[in-house]
Amino acid sequence: MSIPMKSSALHSLSHVVVLALTSLVLAKAAPLGASEGKPNFIFVIADDQRWDAMGVVQREHGENGRYPWFETPSMDRLAAEGVRFRNAFITHSICSPGRAGFLTGQYTHVNGVMDNVTHLPVNSITHATLLRDAGYQTAYFGKWHMFDQTGPRPGFQHSASFINQGIYQDCPFEINGVMTSTNGWVDDVSTDLAIDWLTANHDRPFSMVLGFKSPHNRRGDTNLPERLRHLYEGKTTRPTPNVALAAIYHKALTAEDVGKERGLSANSVHLDYLRHIKGIDENLGRLLDGLDELKLAEDTVVVYSSDNGYFLGERGLGDKRALYEEGLRLPFLVRYPRLFPKGKLVDEMVLNVDLAPTFLDLAGIPAHPGMHGTSFKELAEGKKVDSWRNSFLAYYRKELGDTPTCHGIRTDAAKMIVYPGRPDWTEVFDLKNDPYELQNLPADGPLAIQLKSELDKQMTALQFKPLKP
Repeated sequence: MSIPMKSSALHSLSHVVVLALTSLVLAKAAPLGASEGKPNFIFVIADDQRWDAMGVVQREHGENGRYPWFETPSMDRLAAEGVRFRNAFITHSICSPGRAGFLTGQYTHVNGVMDNVTHLPVNSITHATLLRDAGYQTAYFGKWHMFDQTGPRPGFQHSASFINQGIYQDCPFEINGVMTSTNGWVDDVSTDLAIDWLTANHDRPFSMVLGFKSPHNRRGDTNLPERLRHLYEGKTTRPTPNVALAAIYHKALTAEDVGKERGLSANSVHLDYLRHIKGIDENLGRLLDGLDELKLAEDTVVVYSSDNGYFLGERGLGDKRALYEEGLRLPFLVRYPRLFPKGKLVDEMVLNVDLAPTFLDLAGIPAHPGMHGTSFKELAEGKKVDSWRNSFLAYYRKELGDTPTCHGIRTDAAKMIVYPGRPDWTEVFDLKNDPYELQNLPADGPLAIQLKSELDKQMTALQFKPLKP
């Protein structure tokens, strides 16, 4: 079946077709009365967006910004109308594991999604399954990316999603199990589907996820919509001090290497990367405008983040995976006008696994006892939480590329990275005084001893054993 797209600049699917595909699924959902005052939830997740790829962060960084001319008015709007978490992190910095953590509130050695070729088990307990069971309508749109998983998205009554990576133009979508052709740029289409569903189903509490494909690789040229292909021509990005370093597991740089493009350090790569983020910022704006038109903004929790961080040439790296700051840090914006203040900055560390327990907390539903995350509701309200974390465990199991298996501890001021089988690669950084991780401190020094003790505590608490190299 082929669904024709509307002729508007950003195309929309027919309400009639979408309703026909979803009516049987939603008929069995238990209704919640509006009088119960339950908030709605929207989680918007980009693919591979690093923490500083937002206009509001670039302005904050000032002369240290890599792309100070970059603007994201919709993300900036969320930050101005809500809360920006300036220290948000992923616990396992690759796509499928990052997404599974957001859904389940669990580390991946427990939820089972340790790589990009594993499906999310259909019996997984997620924020969607628990909200659905409490009477919420649940829906998933856009990129799912649990390898080639097909069929209904676990916990979501309605799904309009593509398989694996999909394609940027005219991407086939599986809508409630029916493969359906579409026309247009994939992130425009995903947003069309989401807005149409909201328009048809806004009269009952809902929880929705919108997954963008951007700014995942194979970027630029025809993988962008025409309106963005030549944006930022003539612009240049700035290098950071750690661009001139090598990762610990790479050969040290020679004099001949200095100044050469390595990893994703090329300016042209950066421009295409930012063009894709500009495109999803436009679609985020459309979604926020849709909430306003439906008079849903006041009662809807909107969270914007990414499935992992991303390297743009730091240490000669591209992609994510490694436990350096660029791979671990996430954009993280939260808006809930009824409860959270405007323009609030929070510096406590939040993790991807905190999303599920927070949604449940706001809905008045107990978190599942197997969840590792903690609700950040009180932090977002502006309250001081004395017992909040000051460290977390992160890890990566070697998959593609040459990043080796590793695990580490990240505190609010320092970091230790351990590479099983290679004690000579152990890295210790004083992040408070060395934010670019330029100086690897002694692995037997006083800071390392403190970090090793904290790492052992975290591994014991999470029942995590070192992964095989």
